[in-house]
Amino acid sequence: MSAIEDEDPVLFFEHKRLYYELKEEVPEGVYRVPLGKGVIRREGEHVSLITYGGMVQMALRAAATLHEEGIELEVVDLRSLVPLDEEIMLQSFRKTNRVIILHEAQRRGGVGAELEAVICEKGFDALAAPPVRITAKETPVPVAPALEDFYLPSEQEVIDAAKRLVQY
Repeated sequence: MSAIEDEDPVLFFEHKRLYYELKEEVPEGVYRVPLGKGVIRREGEHVSLITYGGMVQMALRAAATLHEEGIELEVVDLRSLVPLDEEIMLQSFRKTNRVIILHEAQRRGGVGAELEAVICEKGFDALAAPPVRITAKETPVPVAPALEDFYLPSEQEVIDAAKRLVQY
């Protein structure tokens, strides 16, 4: 509804994996998700993970696993990239002083580089460890499901990165 009602053009992309992976209650009646406003999907105190789209569910699974090991991962769902909610990113990062940026695009030239730039330019004084980007592999996108799973970021990569950041 927010996209339809916005006076500017809006491109709305849905992740195909969410059609079968995500199940939750939908509010009754007309409701809106505000453009440019992210949300904290899971509170945490050790590492902030910033992501969007199909990677949110993976981040939440990784956070649950890390919780069992005593590491609290805060999961920030940006929900939109333009406009970008820099405030929620920086607020979360300044709370944990460590950040993982997770997205499905390839590393070079991906949106994660822009997110990392915001963290470094506006939150450099709070860095307790170098930011980590977890992205797809630098190869053409494969068609075979088994190869696609290898190509995309994994839950284990998130878990390993969080552990490294906490120990840094």
